[in-house]
Amino acid sequence: LVFVSCCVWAILLLALFGDSLASAPEFDPYNVLGVTRHASQAEIKKVYKSLAREWHPDKNKSPGAEDMFIKITKSYEILSNEERRANYDQFGQMDENQNFAQAQQGFRHYHDSFYFDESFFHFPRTSRDFTDSKHLFHYSQYISEVLPDSFKRPYLIKITSEWCFTCIHIEPVWKDTVQELEPLGVGIGVVDIGYERQLANHLGAHRTPSILGLINGKVTFFHYAVVREHLRQFVESLLPQKLVEKVTDNSYLEFLNSWHEENKPRVLMFDVASNIPLLYKLTAFAYKDYVRFGYVDMGLTETSKVVQRFNINTYAPTMLLFKENTDKPADVIQARGMKKQIIDEFVSNNRFLLVPRLVNQKLFDELCPVKQIHRRRKFCVLLVTGEGEQFVSVNEAFFDFASSNTKEVLRFAYVYQRQQQPLCDTLLKKEDTTPPQVILLERRNATGRVFYRTVTGGWNGSDDDKHRLLEQLELLQRDSSYLTHDAMLPELNNEFASMFLIQWINTAYDYLAQFYFDLLYSNWREMMPVLSLIFSALFILFGTVIIQAFSDAGEDKPAKQKPTQSPKTAESSPGQESTSSRPPKKSFVEVTELTDITYMSNLVRLKPGHINVVLILTDASKQVLLRKFAKEVFSFSGSQTLHYSFLNVDKHSQWMDSLMESAPDARPSDCLDKEEEEEDSTSNKSDYTGHVLALNGHKKYFCLFRPVFTGEEAECSRWSDEDASKASRSRSSSRQKATTLEIHHKLDRLGLWMERLMEGTLPRHYVPAWPGLDTITPQK
Repeated sequence: LVFVSCCVWAILLLALFGDSLASAPEFDPYNVLGVTRHASQAEIKKVYKSLAREWHPDKNKSPGAEDMFIKITKSYEILSNEERRANYDQFGQMDENQNFAQAQQGFRHYHDSFYFDESFFHFPRTSRDFTDSKHLFHYSQYISEVLPDSFKRPYLIKITSEWCFTCIHIEPVWKDTVQELEPLGVGIGVVDIGYERQLANHLGAHRTPSILGLINGKVTFFHYAVVREHLRQFVESLLPQKLVEKVTDNSYLEFLNSWHEENKPRVLMFDVASNIPLLYKLTAFAYKDYVRFGYVDMGLTETSKVVQRFNINTYAPTMLLFKENTDKPADVIQARGMKKQIIDEFVSNNRFLLVPRLVNQKLFDELCPVKQIHRRRKFCVLLVTGEGEQFVSVNEAFFDFASSNTKEVLRFAYVYQRQQQPLCDTLLKKEDTTPPQVILLERRNATGRVFYRTVTGGWNGSDDDKHRLLEQLELLQRDSSYLTHDAMLPELNNEFASMFLIQWINTAYDYLAQFYFDLLYSNWREMMPVLSLIFSALFILFGTVIIQAFSDAGEDKPAKQKPTQSPKTAESSPGQESTSSRPPKKSFVEVTELTDITYMSNLVRLKPGHINVVLILTDASKQVLLRKFAKEVFSFSGSQTLHYSFLNVDKHSQWMDSLMESAPDARPSDCLDKEEEEEDSTSNKSDYTGHVLALNGHKKYFCLFRPVFTGEEAECSRWSDEDASKASRSRSSSRQKATTLEIHHKLDRLGLWMERLMEGTLPRHYVPAWPGLDTITPQK
């Protein structure tokens, strides 16, 4: 019975899986988009945009439009990503969570004829929810479209991934929130962290699910419980605080009459809600650069006069738009269910005053657009005037004339000469006139080139002036060549720009507030870069202070030995190697004397790669040469491979001769014969005082420095054997010539020789074996 039950369940499961797999339609993204497999990314993107506009559910009301739009979006997700497209071309798979790196045949068991195919348990995953599919963001789309658009409306962005099981719990709340906020004008976005890792890192999102807000290019994270009301409050908190002004009976006249200072129309919204509706705040944010918004709560007794003053119907929300005339609204809308499209159209059509003042370049570009072939021409009628009392009647006459204009081809504006002096000087210099003047102009390119003409007769606001201006405008509309002058206009000054100090304070406040908020709510992973930077700076600061303190303490201690003192010898520490390889921490160089005891350790058994620099001296020249030697080699005493010693030829007179006999090439050939003749004639031994040897005990070679000779001999009086053409030697063959040598100048060029020693460019003289020091020491 148990076996039969298992068989029945197996048959039912196979039937179920078979129906599911059979019912799953075959999906080909290339066919959906109608492109070939060799199509480029540009072609795919172009086709996708065209199909998306055609099948978007908001525009296409056919029954299958939503499903088709999902297929189009799904196809573009696959083909726009090179890695996913390559996986689909190779394996025919299109699921985002499919592991294409694994073997196609799953887990093989023992031999090829039997294997366990993982695709047997592959359940077809349902397509992404339509709410998320149409809001997916790509990095390039975010940078080019979303980021600039955040200066006109806030965005609510969800960070999710395919395998985020926690994301499932917030999906109902997210969907309801999107359905509520998107019609109001809030931008909605979804970022899949699995496929848009670059965008997620750019936003600072490192975990899923995450929700963040974007406004004015600034990202703010949501850190509260995911509840519909909390999300709505979060979006509302992103908006500036003083975006909409609450108006009462005592303040409505001041609100309406301030259009002149701000150069903006005024909008009053009447409603019975105590809180300003979010739709109205979003509209005020979108048009904050053009219109000033106010709100009247009709449920308050403090607003009864203004409601009665404009005869407002209290049963439906009403919006009044005022321009220069504050007694009568320029436009009115009233509806029980205010829609975003209606409000946008209402405000957009009235975002300029009848005669606005040019206060910045942006306003000038919109009022007087550049001439284009496919657009109707726009001519600007510009009044150059002043702010004093003598200009009031002139300005009002110009406003009256402009208010009667009904032609779209003409745009009226005025400018204060004191506020925009460079612009006015450019337009008035050819006519050599003074304000008030009316100028007709047309912009020809975006760089500032205009064609213009000053209205003849000036402008005093009389009826004759109005009649003359009307005639010249009719001539201009018939023939644009009526504009006889051209000029390059400078960029307008921004009259409402804040002072630099105020801008800096506001920016610093925003950064500090954001840092405090991140420190309070962000997890350790998000704060790790900031904390790492802080601790690194503190470590470097305190480390520098501590090192400086110890360095100062070391420098204050008196030196144990000066370079003028006799160097230490190794006799006090038998068998110990020279310590001169340490970096110099004192003001002298420690030099060891080569004796019978130290000869083996300091030369014969010297470590490979180490060199002993030996000074040859006598008892008479010991103090002078050691002082000079220490001075010349001090800058090289930091090397770990150099050791310093001296050899007294009064004690070991035959060692130097034995060394030179074992390396005949160490003696210059040009002076060898002459020296031999002198030595034979005088029978005196060679004087090696002041010679310096660089002995490599391991490789059995040495480099030789001969001292500088300051006597009268020229041919063989120069130093050293390191360069036959430039170097010379100084060798005296008799005791009588010793008086011509100045002992303290013998080592003048030792520093240069040491530099060539460190560079490895000195000639090397090899010896078969080092002569023994003990066997040639004279008996005393």
